[in-house]
Amino acid sequence: MIAQNLIGFENIPQTIPHFCFESFIRNNKPDALSYKVGDAWERLSGNEIVERVKRIAMGLASLGVKAGDRVAIISENRPEWSFVDLAILSLRAVNVPIYTTQAVEQIRYILENSGAKMLFVSGRKIYKHAENAIHSVERLEKVVFFDNDSDGPAGRSLLLSDLESAGDEYAKIDADAVERSLGELETGDLATIIYTSGTTGEPKGVMLTHENFVTNIVSISKSLPISSKDRSLAVLPLSHIFERAVFYVLCSNGVSIHYCAAFDQLAGYLNEVKPTIMTAVPRLFEQVYHKIVKKGRAAGGWKTGLFNWALEVGQQYWTAKDTGQPVSPVLAAKQAVANRLVFSKWRAGVGGELRFFVSGGAPLSKKLSYAFWAAGIPILQGYGMTEACIVCANRPDDNKVGSIGTPFEGIELKIAEKDGELLVRGPNVMQGYYNNPDATAAAIDADGYYHTGDVGYVDEDGHFYITDRLKDLFKLSNGKYVAPQQVESLLKQSPLVSQAIVVGSGRKQVGALVVPDWDALKEELKESGVDVSRPREELCADTIVIKRVQQDAVELTRELSDYERVKRVYLLPREFSIDKGEMTPTLKIKRNVIDEKYSEAIDDICGA
Repeated sequence: MIAQNLIGFENIPQTIPHFCFESFIRNNKPDALSYKVGDAWERLSGNEIVERVKRIAMGLASLGVKAGDRVAIISENRPEWSFVDLAILSLRAVNVPIYTTQAVEQIRYILENSGAKMLFVSGRKIYKHAENAIHSVERLEKVVFFDNDSDGPAGRSLLLSDLESAGDEYAKIDADAVERSLGELETGDLATIIYTSGTTGEPKGVMLTHENFVTNIVSISKSLPISSKDRSLAVLPLSHIFERAVFYVLCSNGVSIHYCAAFDQLAGYLNEVKPTIMTAVPRLFEQVYHKIVKKGRAAGGWKTGLFNWALEVGQQYWTAKDTGQPVSPVLAAKQAVANRLVFSKWRAGVGGELRFFVSGGAPLSKKLSYAFWAAGIPILQGYGMTEACIVCANRPDDNKVGSIGTPFEGIELKIAEKDGELLVRGPNVMQGYYNNPDATAAAIDADGYYHTGDVGYVDEDGHFYITDRLKDLFKLSNGKYVAPQQVESLLKQSPLVSQAIVVGSGRKQVGALVVPDWDALKEELKESGVDVSRPREELCADTIVIKRVQQDAVELTRELSDYERVKRVYLLPREFSIDKGEMTPTLKIKRNVIDEKYSEAIDDICGA
């Protein structure tokens, strides 16, 4: 299978390494991949990357890794993740990524279920977290560390640098081993098994081929304006399908990619890298928005007044633009003033050169979208899942706020008549769940449509919208159904809210469990005479504190139907976490766990 229609990709075999290698060599940018060491950025050229990948692949070949073998990676974002990934794929082997936040028992399960032959680990910290799981899996032949100061199980561990040296020696014996393997690599070969971090039960291994990814590369490259002049920051975990697929798309288009290992590094990296395109999740936009609002409103006097005026103007201007209403000359002039005096600083805060963000993973509220749009930073919301890679997205010239856009070329997306579920069919859809034919049969119907579990609708222009997860919809005691994600996206517009879970299944009314943004809330409560130095547990029970957060919840959900409005909230001192079993490694809430853990509180605010 050969790519014929995409400029720059003609006659390239449709496999991941072929697309990436061709682009690295053709562009040979001096900063194809960059990473931070101390205070300085280290940069790697396209040719250097290809050579490094082939050395690692040769090292793997020297250890007997062959077609079909499963090799796992557990590491934060860094260039070695990508080098090893491409090396594994070059040998026709299968990459099994593991989240660094995955629970130990899940790491053990993934290693055993996948039959992983080898495991790559970034360094000491990650190894310490996963050590018990690694030691218990006898099948693992080798544990390879990226960091030179790391060590692991005796007799089974080595350093990546040693693996590369072994590859150099092996090249003297069989210099063509990697090239021969690349020549045999086919589009239908299994590329990866990604284990879903489901909200219930054991993870399921999603089998994706090279074709699943490269059809994304071709269709997304045709649909979005991406070029070798672009710069990007890789901040979402490469173990996640979204960032992984995007990485391949960016590589194939010659984009300069900069690795960001943690969210707390992001603010500084944005100013240094000045990305032009970037992927993110709503949680990131919510945090950035709240920080900007907090800073703008803390200025005091006329500056605070100007900031609030600009926010309101931006909302009015882009609401009109998005809904097709005429924009008056007066409103246009106000937006120009707001842009010059307020929003220009906003743009500078994210590097000053962003052409667009692509957002996925959860709904993003219209208010936040309009705020970024007003600042000249369009957010293109998209949609995908492990089982079907990236399915659809808005385009810069066809961006409907609130929608997930239109499908990429070759992908069919439709709404089931029975229950409104989104169904996907196309070359992007997985081959099935590894060693789980029953789950595969339940997910993919006889017509080849994957049942996403999301419910939504399509408008007259072909733009799709998600209203919630099918299994997350709940019914009140009066028989009314509530879609919690949509309500939660409204609550998180409040600068006082860090996390919000809408509850009320089987109860009289809707309520919300809220983890406040404690810094913002304490700052505001100082003026109310509340002693904010008390422990959070005490503040959570304080009537004044509860009423202040509740005030925002009531106001933000005022436009909803009466039965959907949040009338009461229950405050929690700390955020929901993966360690406590309340969230998945992809930060999805396990609602059944929350409902059980906080059942008494839910009864109290929603009525038993």
